[in-house]
Amino acid sequence: MPFSTWAQDRQTPFVWGQTHTFHSTVLQEDRTINVWLPPGYDTGTQPLPILYLLDGSANEDFMHVAGLVQFLSGIAGTIKPAIVVGIANVDRKRDFTFPTTIAQDKKDFPTTGSSATFINFIEKELQPYVTTHFRCAASPTLIGQSLGGLLATQVLAERPTLFGTYIIVSPSLWWNKESLLKDMDARLKSHNLHNTRVYIAAGGKEPKVMQQDAAALAKILKKYSGIQTTYAPLPNEDHATMLHNCLYQAFSVLFH
Repeated sequence: MPFSTWAQDRQTPFVWGQTHTFHSTVLQEDRTINVWLPPGYDTGTQPLPILYLLDGSANEDFMHVAGLVQFLSGIAGTIKPAIVVGIANVDRKRDFTFPTTIAQDKKDFPTTGSSATFINFIEKELQPYVTTHFRCAASPTLIGQSLGGLLATQVLAERPTLFGTYIIVSPSLWWNKESLLKDMDARLKSHNLHNTRVYIAAGGKEPKVMQQDAAALAKILKKYSGIQTTYAPLPNEDHATMLHNCLYQAFSVLFH
């Protein structure tokens, strides 16, 4: 039998997760999430940890992060099974940034400044949708890199109880002359924090400001007894390699 015929006879779709699209009243648009469920989910009964991944489109970080969870919870057996929810982007510059006073930023990124609305979407629509459709344990995790890390930091500062764990990778805290970083202490003092875990990292081959701001954020958070802070910079990583290698370590620390 020719190889081409052999291959054709045995072709089947390779299904990796689910895609859900629903209308957001808060954002006034349709939004999509990609969901990976661990093997055996359909026959199980126990609630599972849930990981919300910013930049979670299929062509962004969903595939490799879900694959990492699959490997670590399955083949390696070093972490507990978890559900991965990738939040697909529509306009990440709009959704992940708060208003800036910097004229050049406004010129370069004219749609920015709607992170408060996006956070409302997460709280009022996305989390209820996910908890209605899947068996979710309490204290979900939020994962964000770069502008996603900026958003994750803003959520921590303003509504820390939305998530029990924050993985903040190479956050763009330079935004608006580091205003969020400068206000972080004052914002955290207004909350009754307890049992919150934060894992922060930046790569040694990333811009110096990104490394310095990540370290400064960790220093602020470590002052709070209600926040368990881990700062784990990776000296050999750049912006492209940082997320995957950071999460490999972070998951092993947080979910073993």
